[in-house]
Amino acid sequence: MREFLLNVLESTGELSAESILIRLLVATVIAGFIFLSYRISHDGSIYSKKFNVSLMVLTVVTTTVMIVIGNNIALSLGMVGALSIVRFRTAIKDSRDTVYIFWTIVAGICCGAGDYLVAAVGSAFVFLILLLFGRIKNDNRMLLIIRAARLNEIRIEALIFQYYSRKAMLRVKNTTETHVEWIYEISKRNLERADSKDSKRKKITDAIYEIGNIEYFNLVTQNDEISS
Repeated sequence: MREFLLNVLESTGELSAESILIRLLVATVIAGFIFLSYRISHDGSIYSKKFNVSLMVLTVVTTTVMIVIGNNIALSLGMVGALSIVRFRTAIKDSRDTVYIFWTIVAGICCGAGDYLVAAVGSAFVFLILLLFGRIKNDNRMLLIIRAARLNEIRIEALIFQYYSRKAMLRVKNTTETHVEWIYEISKRNLERADSKDSKRKKITDAIYEIGNIEYFNLVTQNDEISS
């Protein structure tokens, strides 16, 4: 029984140099598609060349690890133990980056195991999905921050309701003896639509300041991106 367990743990899958080279080449080709997909879907200010190159390298590295592990259970357990102590502190700035990281790992595992068809077909489907929907962006929310004298409180709230009706959500209202501050949340689309709805009507900024005793009126863009 003891000898049987030792044979199982020490069993290895012998691979020729040609087989290893083919697996690495296929992984490199798929990594190229991942590079292209990331470049297309992240076109703009959030695109990171370093991260994109890292995705390609990660695909090849994962393939290499799978080739080394092969059918050797002892090496598999050792690799799991080694990877379990690794801690990644890099913040993900876009939720789509997580998808690309998993894509590279799965593609590398498939190539390292020799399942080229699974790697190719799966990567093709992921590539098409990200090509169609990867460029979709959130409708950024705008925060309207107003601070004014309390004597104009009712007039300002009525004006906000007149321009945006129920589309402007009151998130915060701070008051003191002399001043009041509002923080309204509204989508950028509704904000632009209200300003262009009637060309003769004044913009919300001008209308607010005409009331008088306005300390400040700020517009702040709020989005879902995670900054480091």
